[in-house]
Amino acid sequence: MRETPPPTADAVVIGGGIVGACCADALSAAGLRVAIVERHGLAGGTTAAGEGNILVSDKELGPELELALLSNRLWTELGEELQAAAVAPTAGPADAAAADIELEAKGGLMVAMTDAGHDAITTLAVQQRAAGVVAEPIDAAAAAELEPHLTPGLVGAMHYPQDQQVQPVKASAAVLRRARGRGASLHPHTPVTGITRGRDGRVTGVVTRRGAISTGVVVNAAGVWSRQLAAMAGADLPIAPRRGQILVTEPLPLLVHRKVYDADYVGTVGAADPTAAAISSVIEGTRAGTILIGSSRELVGLDRRSNLPLLARMAARAMELFPVLADVHLLRTYLGFRPYSPDHLPIIGEDGEVAGLFHATGHEGAGIGLAPATGALLASLVTATTPPLDPARFAADRASLHRAAADAEPVDA
Repeated sequence: MRETPPPTADAVVIGGGIVGACCADALSAAGLRVAIVERHGLAGGTTAAGEGNILVSDKELGPELELALLSNRLWTELGEELQAAAVAPTAGPADAAAADIELEAKGGLMVAMTDAGHDAITTLAVQQRAAGVVAEPIDAAAAAELEPHLTPGLVGAMHYPQDQQVQPVKASAAVLRRARGRGASLHPHTPVTGITRGRDGRVTGVVTRRGAISTGVVVNAAGVWSRQLAAMAGADLPIAPRRGQILVTEPLPLLVHRKVYDADYVGTVGAADPTAAAISSVIEGTRAGTILIGSSRELVGLDRRSNLPLLARMAARAMELFPVLADVHLLRTYLGFRPYSPDHLPIIGEDGEVAGLFHATGHEGAGIGLAPATGALLASLVTATTPPLDPARFAADRASLHRAAADAEPVDA
């Protein structure tokens, strides 16, 4: 039986993916009574389609890298907390199951097959080291020691031992379990139909198909639906869905030991022309033995049809990096939609026009990695406590966001 939403809450988090889970977790840790509402199943949207990346390697010097470094530490702390709970004298089977979020500090390897690509990753690494990223330059021979099945034609590579990976659905469940242990209530399959405001314009509540919740704080963590959710409160948020596709191989013996991606990956994430379809190789193994091959980025609304030519290009690029994959069968493909922000930075904080409406969205493909830091920053802004980092660059009313949105082609979500 589904739990009926409470009549009142200190904060209502809309969105049951990893970002919403981490916001609810941080708010409940701050002592707030939190209700989480989700139109479908928990962690069933963008989170379920994610690869579980917790990366610092693909971030340029700036606010997103600061957020990524904080999140990397918070993910590590969560993993340690879960493991401690699993081996405690009072632990039971549920604690052991919750601890298994497949968090692994497997590291990342950014490889270059051209001199220009090598120059690019070298320049990027110099900038990242200034912020505390461990970026180790290695030659082709050293790269082959780390990944024996890599092509011998590399110019060089950069090793990032801080990069991690997690199973995103398991991680979301663990974070939600922790929030629920502090009193948060979870309400999947509870679509929001409206957001109410008082005469002064401030948020006063959330209306769902299963009842209304009176609250002074609404957190918009609705991912690719964030724009529509914001519009319910009379706010305009320039978020659009950006489609990504993944190839999955048959289960294999361990062939790829860490996350491997080519020098084009960072440029593809922040492509100057977001309307153009783009790919870059990112290849990694899973605990189940399958290999995930990505990635693509397209602004095509919520079109769920596969782009077969793009998938073929992804497969061809993967075989260039790992020739052994030429003899491997594909098991399936899948796709998902990432919440795209026009200036490539997440939107975290109170809406510039609607008091009480807070946003935690626009992470695109980095939402899993950035979720814990997003929750920590969001909670500090809601409770007016000292933020863990400067929130200004993530503000909903920042000039760079709205300039970029004005220049972008409209995309129908």
